[in-house]
Amino acid sequence: MSRQQPNQDSLSPLPPPPQSLSDALALVFEKHFQAPPERLVQAPGRVNLIGEHTDYNDGFVLPCAINFQTVVAASPRADDWVHVVALDFNEAVDQFDVSMPIQYREDAPWANYVRGVVSTLVAKGLRLRGANLAISGNVPQGAGLSSSASLEVAVAQTFKSLFQLDTLSPTDLALIGQQAENQFVGCQCGIMDQLISARGQTGHALLIDCRSLDTEAVSIPTGLAVMIVHSRVERGLVESEYNTRRQQCEAAAKHFGVQALRDLSVFDLEQNRGQSLDPITWRRARHVVTENARTLAAAEALRTQDLPQLSQLMAASHASMRDDFEITVPAIDQLVDLIAEQLGDQGGVRMTGGGFGGCVVALVPLEKVSAVEAAIASGYQSPRGKRALVYVCQAAAGAGPL
Repeated sequence: MSRQQPNQDSLSPLPPPPQSLSDALALVFEKHFQAPPERLVQAPGRVNLIGEHTDYNDGFVLPCAINFQTVVAASPRADDWVHVVALDFNEAVDQFDVSMPIQYREDAPWANYVRGVVSTLVAKGLRLRGANLAISGNVPQGAGLSSSASLEVAVAQTFKSLFQLDTLSPTDLALIGQQAENQFVGCQCGIMDQLISARGQTGHALLIDCRSLDTEAVSIPTGLAVMIVHSRVERGLVESEYNTRRQQCEAAAKHFGVQALRDLSVFDLEQNRGQSLDPITWRRARHVVTENARTLAAAEALRTQDLPQLSQLMAASHASMRDDFEITVPAIDQLVDLIAEQLGDQGGVRMTGGGFGGCVVALVPLEKVSAVEAAIASGYQSPRGKRALVYVCQAAAGAGPL
């Protein structure tokens, strides 16, 4: 059952760097718990370079973790109580007992990501004790960069560290975070966000097979920056349209007699073009099938540093999201066109995320970063007159101690 989510529409300015974030968090922890924390743990946000709406179709995605993260300061307790302080919510507090059933809090949605992870750990039979936690993050909220998955994985990593849960692999942590979001928070997300947060590698994207959960690190050329540009268009209709697209994909898979659209070839899809599947559902399927192929090809283009090919693939991905999956909006299309004009065939740009607003992602040669930023500043405003927010990122490591 879907529950009310935190308001993700308000965006912060550029977040503080990780070191100042950790320092501020340690001070808040000591203020509330009268002792310094024993552990500092981080888990990053992410951006998906290509492979949109393929994850729940058992397909392929190519995200990278970014150097914006959720940080948890923590110490174990001698009892079974978890005490949490959320620095980003005016030092709001939550507490619950791990030896008792953990309840959803209607009045504090942020707390449910923590509660959900701990509840999932307990349900797996892992022996936990209480803990004092202080949490903060610099993953921009409302930008589609997976601040929620970053929080979930950070909490799971924290409890692993505090209670020596060494049997839990990074993939296990990701699955725990996904289960918490699916079953406790009530959002039916795929595995990509948590998996890249748990398993990211510095300087690399991660090609993820969303069926097997196999991953392959793919080096991002050192001369490329990962640029994320928020359109300042609030993401409307995301939940209802996401559910509709998912249903259409499931209907197409059933029509073709396959487990998921991942199992359908472009040839088989084209052979059915004039048959009984309705045109809209057919186009939805075409996006997913061709996007899977593009994602595999983009990983190869990164490996071989073939920027013209990568540029074409990202452009085709955006066109498919616009025309076949119909999840872009005019402002996003304008922003993509503006950046593409600056890049030519020496980088790539596309919408990223669920759609209907939000962000575009671009792989930009370092020498072109300033020109792209200037073009965005002079050539783009949202329909409400807001300037875009630009984040120039690096591909970062996954969850672990600070």
